[in-house]
Amino acid sequence: MAETTIYVRDRFLAPEAPPVSDSSVIGWMRRNLFASWSDGALTILAAAALAYFLPAAINWLFVSAVWTGADRTACLTVEQGGQLPAGWSGACWAYVGDRFVQFMFGSYPRDELWRPLTVVVLFVALLVPLLIPKVPRKGLNALLLLVALPIVSYVLLLGGWFGLRHVETSLWGGLMVTLIISFVGIAVSLPVGILLALGRRSEMPIVKTACIVFIELIRGVPLITVLFMASVLLPLFLTPGNNIDKFLRALIGVSIFASAYMAEVIRGGLQAIPKGQYEAADALGLNYFHKMTFIILPQALKLVIPGIVNTFIGMFKDTSLVTIISMYDLLGIVKASFGDSGWITPVTPLTGLIFAGFVFWIFCFSMSRYSAFVERRLDKSQTR
Repeated sequence: MAETTIYVRDRFLAPEAPPVSDSSVIGWMRRNLFASWSDGALTILAAAALAYFLPAAINWLFVSAVWTGADRTACLTVEQGGQLPAGWSGACWAYVGDRFVQFMFGSYPRDELWRPLTVVVLFVALLVPLLIPKVPRKGLNALLLLVALPIVSYVLLLGGWFGLRHVETSLWGGLMVTLIISFVGIAVSLPVGILLALGRRSEMPIVKTACIVFIELIRGVPLITVLFMASVLLPLFLTPGNNIDKFLRALIGVSIFASAYMAEVIRGGLQAIPKGQYEAADALGLNYFHKMTFIILPQALKLVIPGIVNTFIGMFKDTSLVTIISMYDLLGIVKASFGDSGWITPVTPLTGLIFAGFVFWIFCFSMSRYSAFVERRLDKSQTR
């Protein structure tokens, strides 16, 4: 019988010291900016670009900008001798200040601005508690935000009831239109998208085929086409004398378009759920409604939070396309103001576009940061 040699180690390596945690500024820079030669080169290149462009941008945007003025003469560079050259001055924020109310509310009657401002206050008062996890009564809060607020907003903004003067939607504009269209699109697209995604995965042939046709048809055409269909073709199917408000048509078009894209995002989350989750729900004796409500959809929605928020952000920016059907959102009304002879200067268009872009960035960045917060919170909850 062969001899078996068993090796038993009698010497052990000395334990190494734990890694040093460097939480200083230099340590952060070493980890994030200079972790490798390529990272260091890109960091230096980016720093050089900022050093070259940033001072000029700050000077144009703030230092040399014109903050007060009554007309275009305030934003023109005056040389010695009193001549007005075609050269550029700083940003013309006086023009933005003069047109600020128009950028926010369009041509809404100035003596009735308390109505949209009341809607804004109610919206913020209901939205903020809904977004804070520790605030109780989420169900009641969501009911007030998604059901009661639209009704109150409709009565206040449109008028015609309770002694309120009627304000046609053709007078609406600016940021108010952008927020209304995007809020309605978000509120409609998520539940409708869930239904379409479930229908596309249904085992009923008629339901599945109808959902597939709807989703692929809407996703196969640009939003401009959908808006044109809602604005031009939809009235053709109505009986003579009946007409749908143009603003309502835009809401329908944006909601339909966003729902089709949302359905594909939700379907991706449903396909990512392991088959064992479905089988476990069936083994517990849950029906289809309970299985989807309590087991499948919570997991699927958590997985596709980035995709959902990305769809929301894209829809918020796409509201500027309603200009083609003569509805003026923030960007549309800013561009329309460029023809005002009282403010025609070389810097007026760029200043207005920068202002509109900054407003869009604030809302889109806020949605992005909140989605990241929700993802981190859900991950921590699952870990605990």
